Amino acid sequence: MKKVLGLGNALTDVLLQVSEDDLRELGLPKGSMNLISMEQCEKIHMRFASVRKKMVAGGSASNTITTITQLGGKAAFVGKIGNDEMGDFYREDLKKNGVNPLLLQSDKMSGCSIVLITPDGERTMATFLGAAADMHASDIHSSMFDGYDIFHLEGYLVQDHELIEKAMRLAKQSGCIVSLDLASYNIVNENHAFLQDLIHKYVDIVFANEDESYAYTHLDPEESVDSIAKQCSIAVVKVGKRGSYVQQEDKRYQIGAITTSCTDSTGAGDLYAGGFLHALSDGFDIRRCGEIGTIAAGRVVEIIGTKLSDATWDEIRRICALYRGFMMKYNVEN
Repeated sequence: MKKVLGLGNALTDVLLQVSEDDLRELGLPKGSMNLISMEQCEKIHMRFASVRKKMVAGGSASNTITTITQLGGKAAFVGKIGNDEMGDFYREDLKKNGVNPLLLQSDKMSGCSIVLITPDGERTMATFLGAAADMHASDIHSSMFDGYDIFHLEGYLVQDHELIEKAMRLAKQSGCIVSLDLASYNIVNENHAFLQDLIHKYVDIVFANEDESYAYTHLDPEESVDSIAKQCSIAVVKVGKRGSYVQQEDKRYQIGAITTSCTDSTGAGDLYAGGFLHALSDGFDIRRCGEIGTIAAGRVVEIIGTKLSDATWDEIRRICALYRGFMMKYNVEN
């Protein structure tokens, strides 16, 4: 089984259920990711002081890597935290979930992402990067990639062009497959030309949702996945309740979504990527990879936050084992 290394913003998620009026009053576009200052962060905390909160270690790439380890894979995460209680919590949570925490230290306060969840399950993120934004290109060294086969990055790192390009370049030089999640449609809009250049030069796998793929290609999902697949090896476009499109060269599959009730879409894309990359690391074909990703995403939208129960992880691991058995039998017979 291949080993996976993730790089991203080390952020503790603070989950809040709010109304759409709350979003409008805060001036936050629904479904977007917004970088905020420490003062804005404190203001939001004060506004919702009486609202029940849930706090979990998160960040897009971190969620993906945790999914891989929970499904039995081997993976590590690189991020930057502060020398504080939240940073300690973050490190211990990664360890608890089987992730090797290759965490860098900053003298800034650890970052957090306030996830505002509206009644329809859509999430809008207000992110105070803190120590996470203190990670720079000088922190990335070729030795980090030793022993890893797949390198996964979150698109949120595009705020630092030098950092993300150096990481991808060193990963490719080390022989890694490079995977990129486009992260948010406003990230794509603001960095369109740079992302195009990165994908052409370095990226093997692109994950995008419908809005992100449209921002990148200005095409509908089926045309979009085809367009992106011409720029890399594997393209994935997720279309919510309609499932996802997965394409490698001229082979394209539509993977249906599992029937579920959506309570909170936080982390759905991250867990899809984690399920997909775990299956890929275990030798599955791209259709099976999409199916495992779909199951993981479908289960996480049923709950608040990104942490599935042990029973749910056991269920997904059993499905992976069944797929693995079918694959071995097919290989023997053919």
